[in-house]
Amino acid sequence: MGENMDVQGRSLSPPNTNKRGQVVHKRERIVIVNLYKDLKVENPRITKREAHAILSRRTGFGIFSIKNTLLQYENTGRVTSPNQKKRRMSRNHLVDEFDRNAIRKKVHEFYLKKEFPTLKEVLRAVNEDEDLPNFKRTMFWKLLSELNFTYVSRRHNSILIERDDIILWRRNYLKAIRKFRKEGRPIYYLDETWVNVGDVSSKVKNTSLRGLSISSDPSGKGKRLIVLNIGSSIGFVPNGLSCFESKKCTAVYHDEMNGDTFLEWFERVLPSLADNAVIVMDDAPSHSVKLEKSPDSSWKKIEIIEWLKSKGQVADMSMLKPELLQIVSLIKDNSNKYVTDEKAKEHNKTVLRLPPYHCELNPIGMAWSMVKDHVKSHKTEFEIDDVKRLLKEGVERVTTEHWGNFVRHVIEAETKLWESDQIADRMIDDMQPLFIDVNADIDSDDESSD
Repeated sequence: MGENMDVQGRSLSPPNTNKRGQVVHKRERIVIVNLYKDLKVENPRITKREAHAILSRRTGFGIFSIKNTLLQYENTGRVTSPNQKKRRMSRNHLVDEFDRNAIRKKVHEFYLKKEFPTLKEVLRAVNEDEDLPNFKRTMFWKLLSELNFTYVSRRHNSILIERDDIILWRRNYLKAIRKFRKEGRPIYYLDETWVNVGDVSSKVKNTSLRGLSISSDPSGKGKRLIVLNIGSSIGFVPNGLSCFESKKCTAVYHDEMNGDTFLEWFERVLPSLADNAVIVMDDAPSHSVKLEKSPDSSWKKIEIIEWLKSKGQVADMSMLKPELLQIVSLIKDNSNKYVTDEKAKEHNKTVLRLPPYHCELNPIGMAWSMVKDHVKSHKTEFEIDDVKRLLKEGVERVTTEHWGNFVRHVIEAETKLWESDQIADRMIDDMQPLFIDVNADIDSDDESSD
């Protein structure tokens, strides 16, 4: 297939070359190197000049940037970002999903190197990375807690580990996705993203082809489009694109997508998916609306009793509310079903949910980056209809070849996570069995110190 043809053989415009002087970040340089390695595998006889031209067409970066990146890697075995002033994060700043995912990966990199990730060393690694914000110790620990890490000590070693439920979630996901691939089942990936209409030409973080999924969160200024789509290794699903204007100005675009809106779109695209397909999605609230709500402490006592009786349980007003809720906790997993999962089953399809903050396991994020880059590069008007047209054009530009590359990058990320968990399990098991929880000591550190 030609470099400028889509899956239907229609001619497409090549991506615009980066503006002169525009920064090529470290992650983008890594992707250039990886794509060059793929080219060499596909065609060992390809010349450097031919490879430079192909990479420039695929990524939109100039020949000069491509040559310099590959030359640096050839001479040093690594790539770096140009020196820039780093963002200093405060308590009032939001750390976007893109950076949260990258920080979680920093912890896993220590285990892959067979090193224990201490809070001090992980903080140093993050603060030394030009592409990540700069943190103070206390704020960084709070962020790690939100990312489901805990901080424990065994004898003289204090290390960061993930919560058991997150490890199990990831492990079960990786086992399931491998099993489905082995069975030859079609696998689709869905996700929503956003485009700010008024500032798209300058505010969209350029994550094109980085192998990463999420751009920074919207600024909340001006009109915004919420965009939703689904695709597989052969491309976006025809007529799967949905976009609508946001009515809120919240800092997190997930707030705008409610369960009814998502379900309406989901039911529309289900018939277009292959039979016996697997549908990968994250655990966003709009994706995970319960088929039936389970009682909690906000329910009236009589309501809890009626719910328990409907499940065949013995309950009456003589029982205290905590006793009733204890029975609920023992049986609610049997009623813990999601609307989307049941709707998928009706169409002979299976929903598989990603663990939290694992956007590198969803290739649609890389496709979104290409789409956004097209919108940013071609936008001349600041009207909703103009942006919608460019979005559709951008979706058409993401070919089967692109999707194949994205899925291969995801499979590589899955392998690294599997290895990281194996190594971490062995390293922790080899240590002395005594655990000491030191989480309470973290907040006592002086916030003013680095």
